Amino acid sequence: MLPRHHDPIVAVATAPGRGAVGIVRVSGRGLGALIEALCGRRLAPRVASYGPFRDAAGQPIDQGLAIHFPAPHSYTGEDVLELQAHGGPVLLQLLVARCLEAMPGLRLAGPGEFTERAFLNGKLDLAQAEAVADLIDASTEAAARSAGRSLSGAFSHEVGALRDRLVELRMLVEATLDFPEEEIDFLERADAAGRLARAIATLDGVLERARSGALLREGMTVVIAGQPNVGKSSLLNALAGAELAIVTPIPGTTRDKVQQTIQIQGVPVHVIDTAGIRAPDEAQDEVERLGIERTWAAIEAADAVLLLRDLTRLADPAHAAADAAIRARLPATLRERGRLLTVFNKADLADRPAGEEGLALSARTGVGLEALRERLLELAGWHAPPEGLFIARTRHVQALRRTREHLGRAAELAERHDAALDLLAEELRLAHDALGEITGQFSSEDLLGEIFSRFCIGK
Repeated sequence: MLPRHHDPIVAVATAPGRGAVGIVRVSGRGLGALIEALCGRRLAPRVASYGPFRDAAGQPIDQGLAIHFPAPHSYTGEDVLELQAHGGPVLLQLLVARCLEAMPGLRLAGPGEFTERAFLNGKLDLAQAEAVADLIDASTEAAARSAGRSLSGAFSHEVGALRDRLVELRMLVEATLDFPEEEIDFLERADAAGRLARAIATLDGVLERARSGALLREGMTVVIAGQPNVGKSSLLNALAGAELAIVTPIPGTTRDKVQQTIQIQGVPVHVIDTAGIRAPDEAQDEVERLGIERTWAAIEAADAVLLLRDLTRLADPAHAAADAAIRARLPATLRERGRLLTVFNKADLADRPAGEEGLALSARTGVGLEALRERLLELAGWHAPPEGLFIARTRHVQALRRTREHLGRAAELAERHDAALDLLAEELRLAHDALGEITGQFSSEDLLGEIFSRFCIGK
């Protein structure tokens, strides 16, 4: 632990703003003197005690509940004091100032520092610590439930079981390296190749669920793009079930992007309605030109794009040419990854011509919307049901992928009788290290700083 991790810390643990109740949290070593200064008496461990919180002159600042959690039986593993007072911002800051005054060396906590100490003191592993923030930030019920499973250790348990398998394999391989003169082939007798194959199969299952868990946490950004007046804003409103974007028959009504997050089977989908695309020299004014530039910027950053076309105008050569020009300018990676979907709007007014591939719908009547929602889930790569999933982050998925790559190379080496065992041992070690990054067994100080800096202060 760095020296700053030994400092006692204090922060308001509830959200900014007014509320019925606000909490001030203190964590550190030896909080007895602070407790007596604030409460005028000792507190029974883990018992809510009602009374005044006093200033330096002994006058009450407020009346509320004080709870003392002696180490190591606390959230951070240190002594923790929680003051539950009335939730006025000024009042809570007065309590924080009183704590700083009453305890020399006490300082304000940084973002996520309480949870960081819980990790450093062995109360949580890194995946569980991240799940704390994910539970707070969850935007859907499925994401919240999955974050709760990760916080309870479901994800860490699966990673730990895989890590135990790799430890056994490493022991077998390194034992063979240590005793090359032995006649007994340790690897064949211990079914090392079979164990490795079973570990890879288990890892593939964990990786698939981690991808779905990451999707639950981060969602998918989908841009609705197309020419002016093809129904982009109407489609956004239909998907959201609310009149979010202004809809008029006048082309170019939408000048800037409008974003709304919807839920499809618990998966957050961030849908962006954009300004209609036409050639720069056709823009009516500077505002529309800037709106079109922002449309292309949104497309570049999107996970998927819905290219919306107007079924009632497909026969118009100029309109068809403009659609083709838009499609030609779309990033090639969208097509390569299967993240571009052509959608034909106004199916209530016209039929889709034969040979045109895409999904037909009517944003006005709702026909085809359910098929579009299902197709969006396919574009996102959603396969598993939300039940039983654990929340995951992009870094978890990347660590699992690196583990899979190293185990794949290890499997290739294990099948070769002339392969050098030291290479096999190295691939297993690298796989083991990659898994350890998930739970924090092998984590740099920079990584910890990046993770916990994104937490809210007081957590």
